[in-house]
Amino acid sequence: MVTLERRPLGRTGLSVTPLCVGTSALGSMPHLYGYAVDDDRARATLLSAFAGPINFIDTSNSYADGESERRIGAVLAELGHLPDGYVLATKVDPAGDGGRLDFSGARARRSVAESRTRLGLDRLQLVYLHDPERISFEKATAPDGPVAAMRALRDEGVIAHLGVAGGPLDLLRRFVDTGDFEVVISHNRYTLVDRSALGLFAHCAEVGVAVVNGAPFGGGMLAKGPDAQPNYAYRDTPEVIRERARAMQGACARHGVPLAAAAVQFSLRQPLITATIIGVTRPERIAETLAHCALELPAELWAELDELAPPDDLWLG
Repeated sequence: MVTLERRPLGRTGLSVTPLCVGTSALGSMPHLYGYAVDDDRARATLLSAFAGPINFIDTSNSYADGESERRIGAVLAELGHLPDGYVLATKVDPAGDGGRLDFSGARARRSVAESRTRLGLDRLQLVYLHDPERISFEKATAPDGPVAAMRALRDEGVIAHLGVAGGPLDLLRRFVDTGDFEVVISHNRYTLVDRSALGLFAHCAEVGVAVVNGAPFGGGMLAKGPDAQPNYAYRDTPEVIRERARAMQGACARHGVPLAAAAVQFSLRQPLITATIIGVTRPERIAETLAHCALELPAELWAELDELAPPDDLWLG
């Protein structure tokens, strides 16, 4: 069994392992991830997660229309409580779509109420503002917007700590600079093929905001390989990125190392990152990830992988 030493999650007072269990696909979203996960497999996966060495789990109000939270809540009810020392994070999400998207302060309050009901928890340890790029920064931070509502819920004792999780790095930095958030999740922007988030991570370190790195496999390309998963970050991907990922896979094979092991360790070895989210859909995935973390990768492989990184003009930013 791999021992995962806990470290402070910024200034929250919480301590977390460097690995975080991601549950976006655990609610079963075959239309997006290609994974169909039934109740029994979800239950077994969550029981394994709560019994293992990882003490950090991530979900969201919107994952599979709330099914991820419902499944977590059912297992917590079965256990009788959240395991001691465990940190459970969820996210505030809007309702509706397109021009009818509701990401108001009132919606933020409803999102939190829904999460509390599904999870069976009166108080939420950590709640992120999720993908705020879906509205403008001005609307998000307006007096009737979701940030103000989340602040009020924190002051009321419903939420202990606030975070922000999203894509565009410049926007995340604006939210960090409000001083309202203690944790930031960036996804797909610090991986073997994209290092664009480093500047944000360094800024977060300066202001005492913890960094959680999401999607170190880029949606599967850096776990399964670019021939099995040709798209990076669930979008059309330039062929040069696939070529570089293919070359990285070959370099790993020459050293007898799975590409997925290099991908997860690339995130874990970055000192500016507190925790890395690894999505799981089956119990054995947790053991596999721990085994990948335990592998010793030679310095010459890291040098090769650095040389193969795509140019920065292809990074998401």
